[in-house]
Amino acid sequence: MRQKHMLVPTLREAPAEAEAQSHKLLLRGGYIRQQAAGIYAYLPLGNRVLQRLQQIIREEMQSAGFDELLLPAMQPAELWQQSGRYEEYGPELVRLKDRHERDFVLGPTHEEVITSIIGAEVSSYRKLPVRVYQIQTKFRDERRPRFGLLRGREFLMKDAYSFDTDWEALDVSYQSMFKAYERIFTRCGLRFKAVEAEAGSIGGEGETHEFMALADIGEDTIASCVSCDYAANLEKAVFLRPQEDLEANERTAAPLEEIHTPNIRTIDELSAFLAEKPEVFMKTMIYLADGQPAAVVVRGDHEVNEFKLKNALGAAQVELADLETVERLTRAPHGFAGPVGLDVPVYADRDAAALSQAVAGANRKDYHLRHVSIGRDYQPAQIGDFRNAVPGDCCPNCGERLSFHRGIEVGHVFKLGTKYSQAMDATVTNAEGKEEPMIMGCYGIGVSRLMSAVAEQHASDEGMRWPLRLAPFQVHILPVSVKDDTQMALAEEMYHRLEQRGIAALLDDRDERPGVKFKDADLIGSPLRIIIGKAAGDGEVEWLDRLNGSGKEQISADEAVERVLAICSAD
Repeated sequence: MRQKHMLVPTLREAPAEAEAQSHKLLLRGGYIRQQAAGIYAYLPLGNRVLQRLQQIIREEMQSAGFDELLLPAMQPAELWQQSGRYEEYGPELVRLKDRHERDFVLGPTHEEVITSIIGAEVSSYRKLPVRVYQIQTKFRDERRPRFGLLRGREFLMKDAYSFDTDWEALDVSYQSMFKAYERIFTRCGLRFKAVEAEAGSIGGEGETHEFMALADIGEDTIASCVSCDYAANLEKAVFLRPQEDLEANERTAAPLEEIHTPNIRTIDELSAFLAEKPEVFMKTMIYLADGQPAAVVVRGDHEVNEFKLKNALGAAQVELADLETVERLTRAPHGFAGPVGLDVPVYADRDAAALSQAVAGANRKDYHLRHVSIGRDYQPAQIGDFRNAVPGDCCPNCGERLSFHRGIEVGHVFKLGTKYSQAMDATVTNAEGKEEPMIMGCYGIGVSRLMSAVAEQHASDEGMRWPLRLAPFQVHILPVSVKDDTQMALAEEMYHRLEQRGIAALLDDRDERPGVKFKDADLIGSPLRIIIGKAAGDGEVEWLDRLNGSGKEQISADEAVERVLAICSAD
């Protein structure tokens, strides 16, 4: 491709609202342009990267035995009402009406559509398994789109679905896709980790794993063992308490004591006021679970895990109560809630329950209680694990310490079971002639998010450094001066030789200053670069291999071509 007439609008500076490094460089390199919050156009360079990602995905999906199809983005609302997700999904579901006032949605995912199709077309167990996938645009009205392609309202996604006769067969489909995902992300040059995860709005009846690209900008936290292979999203992570902590909390409670704490509302303020560490305090949070109030008590240095709470309560939705509800239930302003005398079910995290001389809110303005003890002063509805894992917690498998990393979710695999097939009557006749629901799995990859995650990991201060398989152009040829006939002749010769061998080469044929060309080349980020300057008359060029970070070398044009061919053929 020749650069002179190609749409590559590079920027010297990134827009002020761009926070993530990947977002900045994809904008500056002329890969994407924002059309609205969370909605982006993919310019030629960006589209070429997406195509390369899709090629890898298609190859591995085919290898795993999945057939490609294409489902409609605009879906009848009746399908979502039938599955029960039309109201449950929440405001992220983009709803609309056609000219006849019929309700539709723009698909954030396609479980309903594919289940309705397979349910109508497959009636016998002999036709199973069915394994299909698509790559298509999805829509989610995110409350806070951010970090460019990492959290958008319109995005490209690969979603796949398996339909099996039983759970054992689903295990085969699930493991096949799990291994395919490992190959996909490895081929993309991504540093990633597969972790146990919550099913979220997709739901399901079996295990689920997320594939996390390791990155400091990631919105998810991964808890992983320093010794064994245990890893989980923070929402899902379970842990063992260190034994020394258990022993430290085995104390005899003193009598309950009321203390005056004027305008002291937060744990940090209370800790400073009483000169005590946060771990001796109880933090009482008021939640609404499907509209019904519940209180959760955790230690002052811990945070409530809403997913664990929701599972324990069997609720479809859990959210923090508003200030008016908190004041009505506790009879005190926000910041003074406590478990003693609270007239709502109290769920105590096991670490908070172990405290025998805790300080907690008194449900009275400007007052707290000292020496609060479970059983004597309050009786919880349940004691359990209701908090996030923290440094110092131990692996549930081997007992070693957990470590914590930030990650970007790029893939998710679910065992759905009969969640959708039961609701939507997708059944088959089994070997005994009885009707039974198909056992489903679903598997997603955020393709546009994957592009951004790779960019995040392969960014440099100067610009992109794409892995060879994903680079829009594998090699960038830069004649220093297009007015120099010798330089241009050699550049054209090398360009044609590489193109004829199937190498994606970009020839910078613009009449620009060398500094502009080099800066743009850094932003575009081709892994291999050939600079043609004054030594062109001797058949020599400057070689730069950005994959390995090696310095510039002066070599013959023939050797440069051979190096490109060798590197690309080995990849």
